Amino acid sequence: MPELPDVSVYLERLSAKVVGQRLERVRIGHPFLLRSVTPPISAIEGKVVVGVERLGKRIVVVFEGDLFMVVHLMIAGRLRWLDPGKKTAPNALAFFEFATGTLALTEAGKQRRASLHVVAGRAALAALDAGGIDVMTATREAFAARLAAENHTVKRALTDPRLFSGIGNAYSDEILHRARLSPLALTRSLDDATIDRLFAATISTL
Repeated sequence: MPELPDVSVYLERLSAKVVGQRLERVRIGHPFLLRSVTPPISAIEGKVVVGVERLGKRIVVVFEGDLFMVVHLMIAGRLRWLDPGKKTAPNALAFFEFATGTLALTEAGKQRRASLHVVAGRAALAALDAGGIDVMTATREAFAARLAAENHTVKRALTDPRLFSGIGNAYSDEILHRARLSPLALTRSLDDATIDRLFAATISTL
């Protein structure tokens, strides 16, 4: 599953491809993908993309008119950019057509877990946020407070989206290895020096 560093790369590439471009047409190949009803998916057709953002492990495409398309790729979902004239891709679930090319959302395998929401307004977008803090902008004190919020294993705390935003199994393992810390250590048993080491390892790894 794409985590904070991977989603950040997606945002960088999407920003170069679609910001400032008008979404001409949406084609949904599998109806299970779309998890929202109001506003309809057609509401973003004809709208200009004004930005891309991250919401936890989700990718948010921001459209004019205070509309947001929220994509959760889950384990096997991927985004692919197709040059003009190419309108299909293997395992595609949806296509978002621009004058400059087409963004394809694909998912390998038979299990369909990727999801797409369209919401109107920042309040509706915030409702999809689990509430975890962004460790890349958090202070050491805020990081320590989240760790101590509940007495869980460090591995579970790092991957809890209510505590920390964008960290999953893959990067949490890297963080713990770099911090020289057992994943079974309990968060409320960590001393200040260990928390300092864990905080530094989290920042450097991500």
